[in-house]
Amino acid sequence: MTRHLLFLTGTRADFGKLEPLAAAARDAGHRVTFFVTGMHMMDRYGLTRNEVRRMPGVTVHEVPNQTEGDPQDLILARTVTGFSAFVTAQKPDLIILHGDRIEALAGALVAATNYVRSAHVEGGEVSGTIDEVFRHCNTKLCTHHFVSSEAAATRVRALGEPPETIHVIGSPELDFHARPSAVTLTEVQDRYAIPFADYGIVTFHPVTSEQDTIGRQAQDLFGALATSGRNFVVIAPNNDPGSDAIFATLDTLPKDRFRLLPSMRFAHFSELMKNAACMVGNSSAGVREAPFLGLPSLDIGTRQSNRSDAPSVLACKAADRATILGFLKTHWGRETPSHDGFGQGTAAEKFVATLADPAFWFLSLQKAFRDIG
Repeated sequence: MTRHLLFLTGTRADFGKLEPLAAAARDAGHRVTFFVTGMHMMDRYGLTRNEVRRMPGVTVHEVPNQTEGDPQDLILARTVTGFSAFVTAQKPDLIILHGDRIEALAGALVAATNYVRSAHVEGGEVSGTIDEVFRHCNTKLCTHHFVSSEAAATRVRALGEPPETIHVIGSPELDFHARPSAVTLTEVQDRYAIPFADYGIVTFHPVTSEQDTIGRQAQDLFGALATSGRNFVVIAPNNDPGSDAIFATLDTLPKDRFRLLPSMRFAHFSELMKNAACMVGNSSAGVREAPFLGLPSLDIGTRQSNRSDAPSVLACKAADRATILGFLKTHWGRETPSHDGFGQGTAAEKFVATLADPAFWFLSLQKAFRDIG
């Protein structure tokens, strides 16, 4: 039976995780709509709404929800208002949202208060920041859960969610990395004016609970990277509070060794990762995609704390110059075994198989806490 699936996306990162699921649902005959908001709509972050627009066979609805510097609670309120109006008009059969961003929290609230069936992707994970609080809130608000690992499923059950609503599918973005990117490294270098063949990738995002120190952390991290003498492709941070302090440091980096990009197309980013010497920063890509691709990574600070047990992931504070320089010396260009702790690149297949089960659509929308044992 054909259903109307509404995907909510606010960032380049969550679209990368939702796109494989949406494509598989579309190919299975479902009607797919994307509600696009957040960072996607902002020039500073690469106007990544164009990534969504390029997806064939789906409907795209765009709603700006913020201007630069707006507080998170105001963004939440605006997103709830805009998304609620759209849901009321469209009457989707299922709302799908991802992770821990403020837009996802808005979507989960709208779904719950209007008794619309909803699916939370990649719940049950730990990260040690306010993102984890939002993520667990989304778990409690949503009716179905597509998680990346058995450990995540255990945590979702610990939050009182019934086992029959929890489906372990892996991390959807690995589906993309598991197949050929369809572009060459030369094409990537030409498109993004990347002048070096030997490079690391860096992404350092704000941590909303560490706004007072995030600028200092950025200075420490990029100061160490500059001292190393290595070349780096730097993907700009997201728009969380504190991003201005990070940009202030990025603007001072030597342009002959640091290529700063606001965003990249997913195929090009995948190819860039597959040919990189290492990854540094606090992006989830460093603890998920990098281990899957056998790319050594250094996780900086608290944003991804305890999120991965992959042996190829090392961790340290931004101020730990010795560890950063030591990592670049010993791990640069060293291939590591692929780690499948977050799946094997088959999430979309498992997602559509779950939707094809009639039992999925008949579970009650009235939630009740399910005690373990």
